[in-house]
Amino acid sequence: MFDSIGVLVGNLFLIIGALFLFSAGLGVLRMPDTYNRIQTGTKATTLGTIMILVGIACLHPSWTWKLIILVFFVMLTNPVSSHALARAAHSIGIRETEATVIDKLDDEDEPPREQAE
Repeated sequence: MFDSIGVLVGNLFLIIGALFLFSAGLGVLRMPDTYNRIQTGTKATTLGTIMILVGIACLHPSWTWKLIILVFFVMLTNPVSSHALARAAHSIGIRETEATVIDKLDDEDEPPREQAE
C-alpha cells in the first residue's frame, strides 16, 4: 500500500517538475530581452529541478541524502550563476527592452566619482 503511494507521489513530483522545466523553456523563447530570459529560466528551472529531485527521492528512498545535497547545490548555484550572467550582460552593454522602466545599474544614475590626484 505505502509503496504504491510513494510511486504515485514520486511520479506526481516528476510531472510537476517537468511542467516547470517546460515553462522555463517556453519563457526563454517568449521573453523580450536577455534579462527577462535569465530570470525566467532561473526561477522555473530551479523549482523544476528541485521537484524532479524530490520525485526521484520518493521513488528511490535510499538516495534521499544524496538528492538533498543536490537540492542545496541547485539552490546555491542557479541564482548565483544567473546573477553573474546578468551582470556580465549589463557590463558589455546589452540593453533592456523599452518596457523596462528602471535600470539600477545604469552609470548615469550614479553620483560622480572622486578623481585621484
